[in-house]
Amino acid sequence: MDKTPVNPWSWQDQFGFSQAWRVDGAQSAMFASGQVAMSAEGQVVGEGDFETQARQAFENLQTVLQQAGASLDAVVKLTVYLTDITKLRDYTRIKAEFMTGNPPASTAIGVAALALPQLMIEIEAIALL
Repeated sequence: MDKTPVNPWSWQDQFGFSQAWRVDGAQSAMFASGQVAMSAEGQVVGEGDFETQARQAFENLQTVLQQAGASLDAVVKLTVYLTDITKLRDYTRIKAEFMTGNPPASTAIGVAALALPQLMIEIEAIALL
């Protein structure tokens, strides 16, 4: 599989995302449901702590990808839902801890609430295998 970032401009670099990805030769695609700050036992992790919740959501995404035989490198599209859009820079910094190299195409959306009132972030992904 060949993945090529498509970035007709350079301004997106400062925000840590790519405009698009061209993918040739992918065998399979994986569509991950939104991952949140839930422990393996189903308990909210890091109530009131955005950074802890963001890291847990990325760890959960990583676990889902591993179960599908992939890694975070396979992700070509992320959508993040934030209950406080002012945390977008914090999210971008934490995402860079988990995802190195060319970043995926991304969308960030500010929302009033998520499925549980304690949740501050939800991350969904599309990965190509």
